[in-house]
Amino acid sequence: MVESRKLMRQCPSMSFAEVLQELPALTVQQRQAVVRRALELEASPLTAAEEALVETRLAGHHQNPASSVPLDEMKRQLHPRS
Repeated sequence: MVESRKLMRQCPSMSFAEVLQELPALTVQQRQAVVRRALELEASPLTAAEEALVETRLAGHHQNPASSVPLDEMKRQLHPRS
């Protein structure tokens, strides 16, 4: 959240085209902050319990990244071809 506020101060009024043009110059962390902020604007806020669940699962992933399933694999498991 702090990172997104910093970005907003750096770029107070940019057109959509300018934002897209500048994205490659941002660090990974800055781009992640932009994505998080965009999602915050679209999504309804999480409850405290939902937020805690997300944080717990994210911490678990950080402790053992190999435990995650790639998106393509998850899609195959959810929608196996007949």
